[in-house]
Amino acid sequence: MKRMPFEPPTEHYDERIEAIDEQLCDLIKQRKDISNNNPGFPTNQLISAWSEKYNLYEDFLNSVFGQFLNEEVYKPVVEPKGFLKNIPILKSFEKDDLFYSVTFLRQFENASVVHFNVDKDDSDDMPGVFPEHTWFDLSIDDVEGTDYDCRNDEWGGGSRGHISYTFIVSPPLPDDISKIKLVFKECKTPFKTKPTGLEFVIKMD
Repeated sequence: MKRMPFEPPTEHYDERIEAIDEQLCDLIKQRKDISNNNPGFPTNQLISAWSEKYNLYEDFLNSVFGQFLNEEVYKPVVEPKGFLKNIPILKSFEKDDLFYSVTFLRQFENASVVHFNVDKDDSDDMPGVFPEHTWFDLSIDDVEGTDYDCRNDEWGGGSRGHISYTFIVSPPLPDDISKIKLVFKECKTPFKTKPTGLEFVIKMD
């Protein structure tokens, strides 16, 4: 999924605040370093106190601190280029009435694309009532300890009984995937902040 190029909302910039804006960038970096990039979220009491003390709207502060949690979303996206081949996987995991499967992956010169599906029997679902949507995080475990970047290319689409996801993995997975493990974690939000506790591994051997 290609990201639209950013365009500044205005051409105006008051250069008198340039030093302050640079300080903000420095403070953001310090915040990441001190918290090991895992800061959590300020309590409602703190947000309310800061809102009153600094004359800022509470919803604005909630939005600002929410963006700090989502920095990874803005990491440059690898666009798969140079298609090489499809590799069938056909591996699955089942829990309760849900069937999770990796059907195949597409190999490109600079990335791999993992196709992941979630299926369920929706025959007993009430018409017009949709189940709570969840998201999945993918990480790669291999014997080499390779640091793979796994990006959810689409937040999941389909029908009530079927949802499909695609993950862009870079660098690309090796052609010999027998020692690769795909680790899936379910989350209540698209930014990995509220795991549901469901985690499973699909081995590629």
